[in-house]
Amino acid sequence: MAVGILLVGGFGTRLKPLTSETPKPMLPVAGLPVTEHQLLAAKRAGIHTLVLATSYLSEVFTPYFGDGSKWGIKILYAVEKEPLGTGGAIRNAAELLDLESLGDEPIVIFNGDVLSRHSIAEQIKFHQAKAADATLHLIEVDDARAFGCVPTDSDGRVTAFLEKMDNPITNSINAGCYVFHPSVIDQIPLSEVVSIERQTFPALVGGGGLLFGYKEQAYWLDVGTPAALFKGSRDLIDGDFHAMPGCTIDPTARIIGKSSIGRNVKIGSGVLIDDCIIGDDVVIGDGVSLSHCFILHKTLITAGVEKSRHYLSTAISEPINLP
Repeated sequence: MAVGILLVGGFGTRLKPLTSETPKPMLPVAGLPVTEHQLLAAKRAGIHTLVLATSYLSEVFTPYFGDGSKWGIKILYAVEKEPLGTGGAIRNAAELLDLESLGDEPIVIFNGDVLSRHSIAEQIKFHQAKAADATLHLIEVDDARAFGCVPTDSDGRVTAFLEKMDNPITNSINAGCYVFHPSVIDQIPLSEVVSIERQTFPALVGGGGLLFGYKEQAYWLDVGTPAALFKGSRDLIDGDFHAMPGCTIDPTARIIGKSSIGRNVKIGSGVLIDDCIIGDDVVIGDGVSLSHCFILHKTLITAGVEKSRHYLSTAISEPINLP
C-alpha cells in the first residue's frame, strides 16, 4: 500500500486561454479531467490516500472529486497561499499525512502535467527492493536537450541530476513520477520555496542518498501545451470519437478525427465535429461546423456557426484563436 501527492497547483501559462477559467489539470482529455486519469492510475497502483496539492483555481477541484469515495480512494486537499515550488508544494501537502505513522510506507508524487501508462506498482516494488530514499521514473527520448537528463550506474542508482544542456550525456530524462521514503519529506523545509529538481534531488545525490531511476519505456506525454492536450486526447480514443454518458447526438451529425465529447452534450442535425475537445453540458446547434476546437463546459453554440482552431467559452464574448 502507498499514499500519494498530486501536484496540481500550476498556472498553466502555456495553455492560455484554456486555463483562464479552468485549472490545467482539470482540462478534459478523452472525456475526463487530466487529474481523474491520474487518480485512476493511482488507484490501480494500490494508493489508498491522495493529497491534491492545489493553488491556482483551487476551488474547482473539491466539487468534482469530493472526498474521493466515488473512486474508492481518500482525497485530501492542500492549498498553497503562495507558490512554493515543487518541493515546497510536496512538503506543504505532506502536512496532511501523518508521516510518523507511515513508517516505511512509500509516498508517490505525481506531476499534474503528465499522462503516463507506466506501472506505478512496479516502480514502487523497485523502490522497495532497492531500499531507496527516492526513485524516479525515467524514460528515454530521442533528443534530451529540452529536458534535464538523469544518468544512472549499472545498478540503476542516479549519479547526477543535470539541467538542460546542448550535448546531453544520456537520453534518460525525468518523467515526473517519484516514490519517496517518508524521511525524504522531512528533509524539505516547511513553508519555503524549494525546487525538488534543482535542490532536493541534487542534494540527495551529493550527500550519498539512495536515489534510483526506474526505467520503463511506456506511453508518456506532457500535456502542457494546446497541441499536446489535443494529442493526449486523441491517443486515448479508439475509433472516430468518444462520447461520455448522457449525450444526445442527431443521427445526421458527423463526428470524426478522434473527437472527445463530454457528458450530457446535445449535438444538433447536420453538425460536423472534427478533431475537437468538447466539455460537459455543451449544446451545439444545427448545422454547426467545428474543426480543432476546444469547447469549455456549459457552452451554447448557436446554429450555423463555423469555426476552426478556436477556443469557445460562455465566459468570453468572442472566440479566441488557438495556436
